[in-house]
Amino acid sequence: MGWTMTLKDDFGVSAWTRHTGNFLSLFLLISSLFSIPAHSDIVLSKAHHFSWKAGSWGQCVGEVCGSGGVQTRAIWCVHMEGWTTHNSHCQHVEKPESKRQCFKVCDWHQDLFEWEISDWGACVLVPFFSNELKMRTTECITAQHGIQRRNIHCVRTSNRSTVSIRICEFFSQKPPVEQACLIPCPQDCVVSDFTTWSSCSKTCGAGLQHRTRHVLAAPMYGGANCPNLTETRTCTNSVDCPVAEGEYQYSLKVGAWSKCRLPHNKDAVLNGRTTVDFGVGSNENNSITTQTLDSHHQLRHHQYHHNHQAQAHIRYPMSWELEVGYQTRHVRCARSDGKNVMLSLCTKDTSPLTFQACVMPKDCQTSDWSSWSFCSKTCRSTDLSPGYRVRTRIMTQIPHGEGKQCPALEEKEACNIIGDLLPKCPRYTWRTTDWGECRIRPLLGQQDRRRANISLLCGGGVQTRKTYCVQVPDDSAAHYKKEVSRPVNAWLCDGDDPPLAAQTCSVPCQHQCLLSQWSPWSACLHENCKEPQGKKGFRLRKREVLWESSNTLGTCPHLMEFIPCEDPACYLWQTQQKGKCIPTNSSCGPGTAVQNVTCVDAEGGDVPDGHCVEEPPPTEEACDVACSTDCVVGSWSSWSSCSHSCATKTAEGKQSRSRTVLAIPGKDGKACPPAPALQEWRVCNDHPCSVFYWEASEWGPCTEDASSKTNETSSRNETSACPVGVQSRNVSCMRMNAAPVLSKRCLESSRPETTRPCLFPCKKDCVVTPFSEWTACPASCLPDNSTAAMQSRYRIIIQTPANGGQECPDTLYEGRECDSVRVCPVFRWRMNKWHSCTLVPDSVRRGLSGSGEACGNGLETRGISCVWEDGEPANMTECLKWAGPFPSQIRECRVACKDDCTLTAWSKFSDCTGCGGSRTRRRSLVGRSKKKERCLNAEMYPLEENQTCPCNEFLSQPFGNWSACILPNPPVFESLHGWMRHREVKECGQGLRYRAVACVDQRGHLVNPVLCTDSGYIVEVCHIACPLDCKLSDWSSWSACSSSCGSGLKIRSKWLREKAFNGGRPCPKLDLKNQAQVYEAVPCNRECGQYEWRTEPWSICTINTVDDLPACGEGVQSRKIRCVMRGTASREDGSPDDSMCDPEEMPPRAQVCYLACPNDCVVSAWGAWSNCCPCDAGSARNRSRQILRLPAVENAACPDLVQSEPCLLNSTYFTYQYRVSDWSTCQLSENAICGQGSRSRLLDCVQSDGKTVALQKCQQFGLINKLQLLESCVVDCPVSCILSDWSPWADCSHTCGTQGHSVRTRRILQEAQEEGRPCPSQLSQTKPCSIRPCYMWLLNDWSLCAVEGAKCGEGVRRRNLSCVVHWGNWHESPPPQPVDRELCGDVLRQQLQQEMEQPCFVPCPGDCHLTQWSTWSSCQLTCLEGRSFESTGRQARSRAVIIQAMENQGSCPHQVFETQPCKGGKCHSYQWKTGGWTNNERPVWCQRSDGVNVTGGCFPQKRPTTLRHCHPPCTKPFSHCTPSGVCGCEKGYTEVMTSHGFLDYCTRTPGVDNSKKADVKTNSGRLKPRPSQSNDLFSEWTLRPVGPDGRVKLWVYAVAIVGFIVVLFIATLSFLICKPSKTSKASPPPQKPLTLAYDGDVDM
Repeated sequence: MGWTMTLKDDFGVSAWTRHTGNFLSLFLLISSLFSIPAHSDIVLSKAHHFSWKAGSWGQCVGEVCGSGGVQTRAIWCVHMEGWTTHNSHCQHVEKPESKRQCFKVCDWHQDLFEWEISDWGACVLVPFFSNELKMRTTECITAQHGIQRRNIHCVRTSNRSTVSIRICEFFSQKPPVEQACLIPCPQDCVVSDFTTWSSCSKTCGAGLQHRTRHVLAAPMYGGANCPNLTETRTCTNSVDCPVAEGEYQYSLKVGAWSKCRLPHNKDAVLNGRTTVDFGVGSNENNSITTQTLDSHHQLRHHQYHHNHQAQAHIRYPMSWELEVGYQTRHVRCARSDGKNVMLSLCTKDTSPLTFQACVMPKDCQTSDWSSWSFCSKTCRSTDLSPGYRVRTRIMTQIPHGEGKQCPALEEKEACNIIGDLLPKCPRYTWRTTDWGECRIRPLLGQQDRRRANISLLCGGGVQTRKTYCVQVPDDSAAHYKKEVSRPVNAWLCDGDDPPLAAQTCSVPCQHQCLLSQWSPWSACLHENCKEPQGKKGFRLRKREVLWESSNTLGTCPHLMEFIPCEDPACYLWQTQQKGKCIPTNSSCGPGTAVQNVTCVDAEGGDVPDGHCVEEPPPTEEACDVACSTDCVVGSWSSWSSCSHSCATKTAEGKQSRSRTVLAIPGKDGKACPPAPALQEWRVCNDHPCSVFYWEASEWGPCTEDASSKTNETSSRNETSACPVGVQSRNVSCMRMNAAPVLSKRCLESSRPETTRPCLFPCKKDCVVTPFSEWTACPASCLPDNSTAAMQSRYRIIIQTPANGGQECPDTLYEGRECDSVRVCPVFRWRMNKWHSCTLVPDSVRRGLSGSGEACGNGLETRGISCVWEDGEPANMTECLKWAGPFPSQIRECRVACKDDCTLTAWSKFSDCTGCGGSRTRRRSLVGRSKKKERCLNAEMYPLEENQTCPCNEFLSQPFGNWSACILPNPPVFESLHGWMRHREVKECGQGLRYRAVACVDQRGHLVNPVLCTDSGYIVEVCHIACPLDCKLSDWSSWSACSSSCGSGLKIRSKWLREKAFNGGRPCPKLDLKNQAQVYEAVPCNRECGQYEWRTEPWSICTINTVDDLPACGEGVQSRKIRCVMRGTASREDGSPDDSMCDPEEMPPRAQVCYLACPNDCVVSAWGAWSNCCPCDAGSARNRSRQILRLPAVENAACPDLVQSEPCLLNSTYFTYQYRVSDWSTCQLSENAICGQGSRSRLLDCVQSDGKTVALQKCQQFGLINKLQLLESCVVDCPVSCILSDWSPWADCSHTCGTQGHSVRTRRILQEAQEEGRPCPSQLSQTKPCSIRPCYMWLLNDWSLCAVEGAKCGEGVRRRNLSCVVHWGNWHESPPPQPVDRELCGDVLRQQLQQEMEQPCFVPCPGDCHLTQWSTWSSCQLTCLEGRSFESTGRQARSRAVIIQAMENQGSCPHQVFETQPCKGGKCHSYQWKTGGWTNNERPVWCQRSDGVNVTGGCFPQKRPTTLRHCHPPCTKPFSHCTPSGVCGCEKGYTEVMTSHGFLDYCTRTPGVDNSKKADVKTNSGRLKPRPSQSNDLFSEWTLRPVGPDGRVKLWVYAVAIVGFIVVLFIATLSFLICKPSKTSKASPPPQKPLTLAYDGDVDM
């Protein structure tokens, strides 16, 4: 496919031909587009004042890509001064165009090019770039402005070739090329103070002394360079040097050994030849030697890379071989003035060692890098720190000789720095199992199961559940809410508080009901009054439920009782006589009285007359109005109480009523009835004593309703709700205190229900979590003979089965052997035979020493290889990893020379004398060696060698304290089920405690504890005392009722028998006697009168008659009064003593009576008093009576018919109110421990005089009780502490030594409440770890610089690795002790990681040399205003120059310093410090913020002055320059000033002993009148009262006058106040003396 497009505009024509796969034309076109010059400003004149100005062209826009694009730009008119004006001021003809066509690049074009951006360059000062530095100025306070640049190119994405920047600018804006940056201010070099001067270099004559300082901070950012670190001065000894002593000293000086080379090199002899220099200085030699060494190093480095590339295919060798070469060194004789002289002046008889055998260097070789490990940060979390990843490589060739050391074998780099693209980190949350069964803990005192049946307990309890940690699934999962996640380690949820593991619950108790009193028996009623049938009926009584427990399974006792009866009547006629008796014929005699007849129901309510079936009684009743001579009888009294409550075969109830004769008859009058007619008896409670009631059993279990099966099947698919079942119970008619009877004996209409619907219990299947992940297997391999590694997993029951649901699986814990753990492979080193001893080649030896004998010290090597366990060859890397320490490949050897000392071979060691003894072996000199003096040196050629005998006896020593007593853990599967069975956590009983054992050998070295004990512990059985709960006594007997009359409380209590011990359940709150008191209070009611006065009817009125007069008029009547118990029948015998009744309430036994005579007026007995109204204070009450017989004489008066008396509270009337008793304690069911209950109180009716009366009194007055007598309450349940399981024992805190311990912890899931068992204080346990010896490599200090075979020159200092054993703490005894190296591991591998040798230099006498490196300075950060400018600090060290002879000063090297990065640095600040002035001078120094005195660091511009000057100078005698810059006098002299304020002269202060005396010549003739002595007194005042001329100043007089006036005013005022009064002669009262109390103020 191809297409061609031509674009024409004002600037030319461009053709663009596109072919598939060729984008050259595109590049040319875009280049041509951007090569057009940009006309951003077009200025055209109009009268030279206004011109057009055009902006730059905008972006090419268009609907489609191609040539149809449009570019626009802004055009405006400006004045020549720069301000914008209206376009009309510019000529329209000359206006440039504001729109043009352009080519819009397609979107896919931008994929062909992109920006290539380099990193930011270094920050350089503005405006300098590259290496130019800006001079330090005083304006720099914190930092200087700098600029950073970077390179930006537009490149093709295909081949990364660079194209024009304009092409990429078309697609996106060019990134910034430079940015501003800050450069800290220049920091000068900072050095320490000088050390003290050294001793003189010579002990006689003139010598040199030096002192040095070291670099603390190197110069940075253009700061000043370091000053000289050395100061030198001459010193002279008091002793002159002897004349005979030579002027010079001669020293044999050796150079450094050359690189090790092989003998077959052609230039071996030439390069190894000794050169002797007789020049003046040694600099030239040093430079030539260095150049030779460097060229050789470069050659060898080039060969290494060539060979390395050629042998890349054998990166993993199968064996290692070493080569032996030789090396040489330069030797010269140096004179103390630094010149080289003849070698014979130094060597004399012996020739120096100039050659030696060496090992050819082998560089360390490593494998390729492994692939990067997975990033440690794999998800996005709130932690913004990046992750890291690691890659490693292994060593394939260990370095030998001076070969290159191994590079880093591990590399770590940051990864996933920007975590926005990572998935969210998994979240973890707590989940819980279902609640377990409700468990009730017995109350204190019921812990003994023999005394309380725990299974019968009910009421409030505690149920627990298990908490476990799960990973929260992704929110996007559809089944998120229903998913049961697998459990994970609990520490993943440690950030959140776990849910509650315990809560209160309730076990239903036996059903409880609080019932009212029985109502009175009703009349004989039909079973159904609406449809009365038959002649059988029932009498019934009822009671109500006042409070009922919430238990739905139980039922209350029966609420209705029945008695069968005959002739039932639901409705009866009730008559009430309302009218007076009206005589029929005359004013007295027979008559009629109208009575009201109504139909009433059984409750006495009026009903329509149609309900009464029987004939209604007549509305008029016959009556009789007594005539004047008739006998008058009173009305009937009320019926007495019934003698029996029911009728039996032998007894029936009876009650009576009576009436009395009020007037005797006259002549021809109607006679009085006989005595028996004055009393009537009737049968009462004639119903049989058999009472019947319906008895209902408890509701049975909810069973499946057969009638609802069809509906259930149809709706089963619609809802998963539990089906509706049915409950049933048995209902039977019971005779009171007898067996069941026929149902017809009970009222069928009140029969309780026998069935009711219920919710059928749902089937609950067992629900378990998925298995947790398998525990991790060991990542490393295991030895062949070790036990198999195990891994396990578990799951948790979160819902137990119920109601026939699926049972739980048997397996909750699974374990298996690890499959992926591999057995460690077995490799071993194979060592070849040692090669023959290799010496320096003869040609080299002859050329250097001229000796032709092939003998002396040499080296011998051997090859080593790696083999499998079966002998098959393997890679050397396998043995490096698995075969342990690699053997040595080289050792020193010697070929005997003719002059060598000859000795016999060592004998065998002698026998050991015992454990800890020693053994010996010997050898002897042979032949001529016995006579050679040097062979007889025992240090060089020992003839006897001692060795300590091995000893296998070890001593075990108990170490440290005993651990806590540790109880055994339950098995894992028990802990998984424990929450369901409510397993009590055993906190007492038999356990074990541990004590570590230190195993030491005979030398006191710590060894493996297995050599002394099997486990490394002393294990001892221990016992933890079980907790004893608080024990209370049994219930006491009930106390008497708190109220002697009416309602109160009776109490019983328990007392403390034993206090809680060892964390047992605590006692309730203690009283003041430290006694725990638990009490129970219930309501009680003591009748205000358990005994009452009971009266019999009045006797006949007895009148004393004389002479047979009619027995009428006043008389006396009496009655019997007995004190009886309330509620007893009146005919019962055995009346108690009258003292049991209230004597104040005793009714009268006799009273005056009046028996009317014939023809007298007769009235009835008084009626009841009317009620008093308490609202009216002056009210009265009335009572009335009726005339029963009119008098015979019309005018005869009748007694008063109305009686009135004032209403007096508590006398003639009383008020009544309700009163309640105190609340009882919360009453629970009989077997309940806690939970829901009820409390009650009783109601009393109280009379206004305080007496408690019957409740009917308050009811009679219409009082309504609004007080609550019963309410629910809660008794808090005792909740014992619930703990989590112990965590597994953690790893030891230390792998060796005595400091190691292992810890396990547990946490509190539920705090104890009320009387629950408290939480133990021990939430963590510590167990000592076995004491293993701590072996470590100890790197010794560097030795002194040793120059072999010479006095000075290039040498070597060495340090050794020693293996030591310690007890884990360096600072405690015993100190580390050396042991065999094999115990610490591979010594050769350890030496590869350390620098064991360092080149050093021993200066010859007179040499100018460098000191040893100073110690590294403290780590210092670059800071701005006290804040760190960087995260990595720097520290420095330096070497100073030491000059031993001034004539060698020209050959001195330069002082050197070096820096290295460090961590943990601090910000330091510097400030000038000054001392006190002495003779107008003071010390000034710079001090660092940590108190170190330094040179450099402080700003020189801010340096305080060290000298002070006065202007004009202080030339007067005894004068000096004061700190304020003016002249003053010395101590003992007083200044006399001129009028201009300058010192005129100093005069001696009188009375001051001045040892200085003025010069007589200079003072004579100048002495002037001396000022007064007061001038010296006020010389130190700021305001001096005396002027320079000795006169008192004017303001002193003014102050004196004002002071005199104030004193005069005070005196006058005091006189006026204290003047005694003349009018009063009485002396004033004595005043209390005023005392001042010292309050500690210093002013007092």
